[in-house]
Amino acid sequence: MSLSPTVTSWPEPHSPEESDKLQTPEQDTQQASSGDMSSTHREDTRPGLGTLRRAFSRAGRRALGQVPGEDVGLLRRSSHFLRSLRRPRDDGPAAAPGGARGPEGPSGVTDGGSRPSTTGVGPEEPGQEEGKSVADLITERQLLAAFEQLRQLETRLLAQKASGTFEQDPTDLARRAMDVCLLYDGLAAEIRAIVRETLGPGGVDAATLAELARVVRAEEEAHPVPPADGDFLLTPRRWRRHWEDAVTRSAQERVRQAGAGDAAGAAEGASGLARLLAELGGSVRRDLRKVRLQVQPAYSAAGLPAWEAYLRAFHGAVAQRLQELARDARGCEQLYVLLDWTANVYGSPDFLGAPDLTLSTEPLPPLLAPSVWARLESDYTSFLETKITSCFDSILQLEQSRWVAAEAPDVLQGLYHTPLSIDIHMLVAEHVKAAGAISAELEATTLRICARALGLFLPRFEKAFLQSEAVSEAHLGASINACEELRTSLLARFPGTFEELEKPLVAAICVFQKRLLQGLQYDVQPLFRVLCTKAWLTHDVLQPLMDKVVAFAHHLEHVAPLRAQGSEATWLGQAIPCVADILGETYKDDIGRHLETLIGSYPDIRRDHVLAILALRRLGRRRNQRLLQRAQGLLRAAAKAEGSGAAGGRVLFEEIQVPTSVDLLITCI
Repeated sequence: MSLSPTVTSWPEPHSPEESDKLQTPEQDTQQASSGDMSSTHREDTRPGLGTLRRAFSRAGRRALGQVPGEDVGLLRRSSHFLRSLRRPRDDGPAAAPGGARGPEGPSGVTDGGSRPSTTGVGPEEPGQEEGKSVADLITERQLLAAFEQLRQLETRLLAQKASGTFEQDPTDLARRAMDVCLLYDGLAAEIRAIVRETLGPGGVDAATLAELARVVRAEEEAHPVPPADGDFLLTPRRWRRHWEDAVTRSAQERVRQAGAGDAAGAAEGASGLARLLAELGGSVRRDLRKVRLQVQPAYSAAGLPAWEAYLRAFHGAVAQRLQELARDARGCEQLYVLLDWTANVYGSPDFLGAPDLTLSTEPLPPLLAPSVWARLESDYTSFLETKITSCFDSILQLEQSRWVAAEAPDVLQGLYHTPLSIDIHMLVAEHVKAAGAISAELEATTLRICARALGLFLPRFEKAFLQSEAVSEAHLGASINACEELRTSLLARFPGTFEELEKPLVAAICVFQKRLLQGLQYDVQPLFRVLCTKAWLTHDVLQPLMDKVVAFAHHLEHVAPLRAQGSEATWLGQAIPCVADILGETYKDDIGRHLETLIGSYPDIRRDHVLAILALRRLGRRRNQRLLQRAQGLLRAAAKAEGSGAAGGRVLFEEIQVPTSVDLLITCI
């Protein structure tokens, strides 16, 4: 017989959160002073269970008249909720004012250890353990026995309902149903407590875990689907879902406790965050290994997927913890620690420390959401760009300190050596390798950052070096070697990224080479002036010049030769014979013809070059003026040919500077 005309609704199965709220502060005080529980620690770890057990025991004693009316306890207050839902029937007795009981008297539902109900239902069910109530069995964690007795109570109540026992007092049926509900909630609370203790220091024995799995399966078999008439007593309790929720909460608690001592240090720097993540990883690793090796075998007999449930739970808990850490991460180092731990520690196939234990037994969502990962990478590259620029500043400062100390460059493998090239190589390789360990995209971004920073560093280094007092043949040779090594090795090691740096590096090499040649020119110019006088006929002025050239050549032996030749054109070799013909021609009228050949062969020659050559010949003022006038006409024609492209792009004299000399000008005049 359905109770729908009398009772408007049945109580829904309590959720884990609602079950935990059943215990009031007043009951907590009673629990602390009660001696009914066998273990105080167990009551603390399962709040409310002791109170429920005492309430269930009082329900049985109440049926015998052993409990005062004012101490009905939790069941009376719980039943009050159902009585509030009762509405009077037209053909039956109305509810008594103030929640008074009907003619049936106290609730007759027993918890397995009390006397039968006063409604005349038969004696205790066979197989019931003598002297053990459902609450006692739950406390002793005899879960299957408790569930079997609870099922007997549920079956008995359904039979009473079907026989019309409660037609005259449907409120009594509601009270008894509430008693059954509380017993089911107590058993569910014990399941949650077992899950919470499973990974704790003491752990839970395998027999208890196996019984938990069997009782979950037994409840599913007893309540496979919701009843068609909406009867609450046959509603599925969904203990599997409660078990999974308990596993999730247990994983969250374990992850939250891991590294709690280093939480403050994590905000101070990368080392504190690294310690926190190391402790977190160690805790998760130990827990998952315990689940795989001890917990899963105990559950597997009943078919509960313990490994998958714990794996999903810990994965979600770690993901949530990393999301929190990502929000507080500051600086390049902390961001990299997070990215590296996510990609290379937790994401490693041997995270659990054994080849047969892996995390990837099923597809799991990303540990960090794609948007969070992208933000971390973006923040990291922003900090990285600043850090790499700062590193290049430090490299420049180190070089300047060597210049100030007037330290001579070392000779390594026969070449002048400066740590500049090694420092830059290590800087680029270190950051590129670290980024490559995270992702290919981050590696490519880091390469671009390094290339851009090096491109900005080169002109700064060049300017600072040339303005220092350390410019010498040895230091210039070392700088040339460093730039040449960077040009060749970086392009070979990172093709496609540093190609744009070839031109700046070649330009820096050319600047240092010109400065090297200018130093030689400055040293030998005074010696060449002596050769333009008659003094060289009576004095050996060539020996000082030769000494300078030999010393310069000694430096060149320690400078790396350029791998590429300036040009293979044969026309470059004609310049020396042309100048020699002008200087050595004995028939002065033919000098003009030699000038015409020189200007025609090298259209980039300028008037200053012609004046310098004529000054060495000492032809006299009048003849020099005639030759100069003829040369100017040839220069104008050569300029027109060069503009039209007829000269073929021959360039030689354009890069040869003519020194200004008072003696030279006087000679020309």
